[in-house]
Amino acid sequence: MKIESIVTIKKELKHLSQEELLELCLRLGKFKKENKALLTYLLFESHDEDGYIASVKASLDNLFEGINTDSYFYMKKTIRKILREIRVYSRYSLKKTTEVELLLYFCERMNELKPSIHRNTTLSNLYERQVLSVKKKIKVLHEDLQYDYNLQLENLER
Repeated sequence: MKIESIVTIKKELKHLSQEELLELCLRLGKFKKENKALLTYLLFESHDEDGYIASVKASLDNLFEGINTDSYFYMKKTIRKILREIRVYSRYSLKKTTEVELLLYFCERMNELKPSIHRNTTLSNLYERQVLSVKKKIKVLHEDLQYDYNLQLENLER
């Protein structure tokens, strides 16, 4: 089966009725968990970005609470899983500030972990890559936001 481009799909969707579009959306939601999560974001949470960020942070807190700190190996696996979740949640929102806030929160929580992630080269490098990523993402934002986020970033680096 050849997968069509977004442009072709968009043209085809214009020819469908409202009921047919509703059926397609519901079918997409049933097909995959990510589709259902995206539909949930678009329908219920996209109008309140701050509330969305707070709910994502709460779910990240649960993941951080569940980290097995007995071994750096288990910590690495869970931290990578949390980072994947952040990327997925960031893709739902088209706002750059959402991703920056979630990554800053991730870095804050990483610094709070015991035993310290800075004693492990892999975790320390992962943390540093995220800080660099945040710095790059901050540069494209509005000047006022850049200032606020750079202050948060400086607090992290202390």
